[in-house]
Amino acid sequence: MRANGDPPHTYEQMSDGDQSGSVRAVRTSGVIDRARGFDLHDHVFWAYEDPENLRVGVRDFLAEGLAQGQRVCYVASGDPETLAEDLAGIAGLAEALTRGAAQIVPLDATYSMGTLIEPASQVHTYAAATQQALAVGFTGLRVAAEATPLVRDPRQLAAFARYEHLVDQYMTTSPFSAMCAYDSTELGDDRLAQLACLHPNTNCSVPGFRLHASADVAAALGGELDPKTVSLFGLALERADLRATDGELVIDAVTVTFMDHRNLTLLAEQAQQANATLVLRTAWPGLQRLVEVLGMEGVRVEPLA
Repeated sequence: MRANGDPPHTYEQMSDGDQSGSVRAVRTSGVIDRARGFDLHDHVFWAYEDPENLRVGVRDFLAEGLAQGQRVCYVASGDPETLAEDLAGIAGLAEALTRGAAQIVPLDATYSMGTLIEPASQVHTYAAATQQALAVGFTGLRVAAEATPLVRDPRQLAAFARYEHLVDQYMTTSPFSAMCAYDSTELGDDRLAQLACLHPNTNCSVPGFRLHASADVAAALGGELDPKTVSLFGLALERADLRATDGELVIDAVTVTFMDHRNLTLLAEQAQQANATLVLRTAWPGLQRLVEVLGMEGVRVEPLA
């Protein structure tokens, strides 16, 4: 399921989320085919077509978290007894549930059902839960959430997409990791793409690109941005609402493998609106050539080996 030329990439970022001092936060970014191989700061989009595929992904993701000493939590619609059946097969699950290392939480106990999510408030909820997990001796918090009921209408989808980017920002500096699962048969490709493109890791090939948070720069960008992605990329930029620092909007574009002039123009316009210079750090030589051919001002490409 991995896109050609777009293998998972590991980002190393400075993080001050650990109260003991600065540490290196390692994040993975790429197209994936299973929900394993992740660490404290990773964020995964998981599209599924049948319940068994969801259960396999959730079990893989949460079992790995338990092995890493994290508190793990499964959030989905249904009663706790039924949801516990989804986790059957995780080694030591019963003992983990007893001592609070594993938690099962009905969706409506974590999110406000039937109303618009308030993105910043929901991030604060998970930040508090992460700090609570650290306070009792866990290495962090890992959550697998089946969130399809929260994005069923356009206004819900827009608010939740904004939340996905904000919580991704939180993950870059705090030991919180999450897998966000969505039913592809219910949502369809368009809504899936709107959510998948805001995650650093996805098992969905629909968007073609990933715009996600970074601890060091305004955002990280990966994949291919061609004429088919222009509308979606513009929507993603609007929802991410990237911020410039010291007059520069810096994008880690090391895993960009293609970008056409329309998508580049959208990025440049974002920087212009912030009265900032667009700085693109990339290993793809095509970006430098594109900027030169178009004679774009206010854009600087920093080639990376």
